[in-house]
Amino acid sequence: MSLLADATIAELPNHYRGKVRDNYDLPDGRRIIIASDRLSAFDRILTVVPDKGRVLTQTARFWFENTADICPNHVLSYPDPNVVIGKRLDILPVEIVVRGYLAGTTGTSLLTLYKKGERQPYGLSLPDGLKDNEILPQPVITPTSKAFDGGHDEPLSAEAILDAGLLTAAQWEQVSAYALALFARGQTMAAERGLLLVDTKYEFGVDVDGTIILADEIHTPDSSRYWMADSYAERLQRGERPESFDKDFVRAWVSERCDPYKDEIPEIPQQLVEATADVYRQAFRSITGLHFAPVTPETDVLARVRANLAPYFSATADGQV
Repeated sequence: MSLLADATIAELPNHYRGKVRDNYDLPDGRRIIIASDRLSAFDRILTVVPDKGRVLTQTARFWFENTADICPNHVLSYPDPNVVIGKRLDILPVEIVVRGYLAGTTGTSLLTLYKKGERQPYGLSLPDGLKDNEILPQPVITPTSKAFDGGHDEPLSAEAILDAGLLTAAQWEQVSAYALALFARGQTMAAERGLLLVDTKYEFGVDVDGTIILADEIHTPDSSRYWMADSYAERLQRGERPESFDKDFVRAWVSERCDPYKDEIPEIPQQLVEATADVYRQAFRSITGLHFAPVTPETDVLARVRANLAPYFSATADGQV
């Protein structure tokens, strides 16, 4: 089947199924991460979007490879377009969000808090008079608690992080330096492609030696906000939302028809799913400048993934495959 809705592979050990990714922990300290095509919103799976998992994996690969000189990352290999083999890490309990603009719609976004009258969110000091979606004087870090097991992220300040012992002073200094350097690289490279990297989130972990390592994904359409540079100034002047990769067709359609947190989800039209898939594909091409060929209908993605991961079916504790 050309859709990867589920990546359960019985021959692989220690399966953990997240909302989007299926993970397998090998006994030698490696983790197999398979990005499915599941679309998650409202704390549930809504549908399956063709090519979504491959777009996310390959976009992250582009950025991991273009930032490896800044910060070590968890990647060991890519045996399949939807799969990364990485180091298993202890994930730090703080999610590092970097913002270059006064933007966002969630309860923890700078714009939401600013419009409520807050001028010192996250321990920052913001001036009066900023407009919606305006560039900030310089990028800022707005950390949140890392929500595990379905919890909700909560805003944090550097002082709160240290006072609670979530990170040591040395860890906070290191992840902050990494995050700002990664964001600067991302903004520079995005600008070369006619894009503005508006904000993004980074997840860091530590390995057995205590080394801080970038995990999860980086600068993907799911973890980052991008705007089109050529129309930004005009739209800002008119008070309009900047042009972006709008991939929330399904989310908007569902929320208009039911309470997605309580009600049964109605059947989602296939044209909405395909439109979302097209946005993901175009985002990959725009962000990376690389060619992306959609998966063909006759492709059995799970069979391909299984074949490419077959050498890991007999993984042993000493790291052999």
